[in-house]
Amino acid sequence: MRILSVDDSAVVRKIIKSVIGVLGYDFIEAEDGEDALLLLETEYNDIGLILLDWNMPGLSGYEVLRALKKDERYKNIPVMMVTTESEKSNIVSAVRAGAANYLTKPFSNEDLLTKIMECTGGA
Repeated sequence: MRILSVDDSAVVRKIIKSVIGVLGYDFIEAEDGEDALLLLETEYNDIGLILLDWNMPGLSGYEVLRALKKDERYKNIPVMMVTTESEKSNIVSAVRAGAANYLTKPFSNEDLLTKIMECTGGA
């Protein structure tokens, strides 16, 4: 299984990549929402989880989440928001829009590991 990380921070993507490696999953990345949607056009069959930042240039993570859940090809791929966005109303909005889980930054590797396992059925 491959996990897609969508985050405009290369540092955050690197941290996520190391945790995904520990779990033995393949890692792919996109630096913004537009790149993620383009990548999904060809790669969506192999992706088992999307980790999505909220605050990115261009399309926000919330806008990407809504687009994913409206598209028949992507709507069943679990999406976990991994973001600094901690406003309760935004968390509720993301869950209502179809987010399977939510993790606020900064996070520990253990917290990320646990949340990924919850989303992939590994926990």
